[in-house]
This record gives sequence, C-alpha cells and structure tokens, in this order.
Amino acid sequence: MIVSQLQIAIAASLAAGKVIMEVYDTAFLVEIKDDKSPLTEADKRANDVINSFLIPTQIPIISEENKQTDYSERKNWTTCWVVDPVDGTKEFIKRNGEFTVNIALVKHGQPVLGVIYVPATKTIYYANVETNDAFKADLESHDVTVDQVLELAKPLQPKGDNSKIVEVVGSRSHMNQDTLDFVDGLKGGGKEVEIVSKGSSLKFCLVAEGKADVYPRYAPTMEWDTAAGHAICNAVGLKVISKETNKPLAYNKENLLNSYFLVSK
Repeated sequence: MIVSQLQIAIAASLAAGKVIMEVYDTAFLVEIKDDKSPLTEADKRANDVINSFLIPTQIPIISEENKQTDYSERKNWTTCWVVDPVDGTKEFIKRNGEFTVNIALVKHGQPVLGVIYVPATKTIYYANVETNDAFKADLESHDVTVDQVLELAKPLQPKGDNSKIVEVVGSRSHMNQDTLDFVDGLKGGGKEVEIVSKGSSLKFCLVAEGKADVYPRYAPTMEWDTAAGHAICNAVGLKVISKETNKPLAYNKENLLNSYFLVSK
C-alpha cells in the first residue's frame, strides 16, 4: 500500500512542479495572507493539482493552502497527507530556484513516506521509511512517468563520521542567535565548522544526501514544512528531534506549529 501511495505522491509532485514553473515564468502577483506570509498563483494552482491526486486516495489532507479541519475531527485521523504545495514561497518570489513541493504521508503522528520535488532543477527526492529506502533522481522533464523516475533514481547516503569539518545547514532567512550559539558550541568542542545555506526543505535533503552533517532549526516551521524532509531523513537513518520534547517531531498535532528541532545522526 505504501508503495502505491508513494507513486501517487511522486506523480502529484511532478504535476504540481509543472504548473509552478508555468507561473514562475510569468509576471505573477504576490498576496499577503493573514499570517503575513506571501501567497502566489503558483501556491494555489499547485495545491489544486495535488488535491486532485490525493483526494481519490480517501486519506484526509493537511495542506498549507487548504482550510484546516478542526482538531476535534483531526484527532481521530490515524493516517493523513501533509502537504506544502510551494515550500519556500519567499525563494520563489526571489526567483532563486530554492523552492520545493513537499508531500508526506503520516501514520500515527510519524511520516512513513515523503516526496520533495525541486521544480526549478527537476530534481526529486523520495523515501519509504518502512523499508528504509530513500532516493534522488535528476529529471529532464516534469512530464516523465513514475516508472521513469524510479529507473533514474539513485540511493541517498548521509556523510560518514571521518570528516574533519562539520558542515552545518543554516537558513538563508533565519540565521539567528540560537543557531550561532549551536555553531559556537561545535567550535568550542574543537570542531571546524562550515555553514551550508539552502532555502526551503532542501535543508533536509542536504543532510540526507551527505552534503551536510547537521541541521539545527531554531526558528518557526509548520508541519507541512518538515514532514516530507523528516521522512527522507528517517529513511537514511537520521533523526529529527524536537528540542522541546527530545522526541521525534510529531504530526497532526492540535497546533500545527513545530517546536525547534535538530536533524542529525
């Protein structure tokens, strides 16, 4: 069942990526939502496309761009999709290419599969946590089939422990004092530290594919920002631990805001 759901999520992310890039290549307008975050036509169109793939699964959906179901109903969900149609809308507006489509399936509060698609580069990451499989594929078109994605995919492999330099993922927009203190702590332990910057959920991918060692996130995120990346990291043996509970980040909570967290081995 997970395999077929993963294939649906892959197909949905590719279709969303296609409409996102159609908007990206136009003079699009930017709205400001009630929470002060930006919204573009790409967010809305991608959300509609993803819903068209996921609604037939009859699994409920938590999406940044859907009206949220009240927790009195959500608390009874054992399984749900968690979706961000365009993660990194600020990066989209800046046109720097570092925005993603995030789709995850969550069971009993934990992600069991995740897909992250980077429309600007046509790069896709996906994972099945139950089988500990995570892959990356570089595509030539948004219109490829799921079978073609699977054929092109190569396994993800985190870094080994023998590196002299600790590569720390730092956000382009949220490099705050807590993160700087974390870096200083590593340096105080005798480590040589290098900061690696990326936008959106690509920060998870950097650690999962061995291009960074650790990702401290001491700034606000929502469940749809992290669920897909969390799945991909879990599938390669990495942990995504809440600084508040010292347990893995949980999903479909009453408050969809995440605590601060750390991605590491």
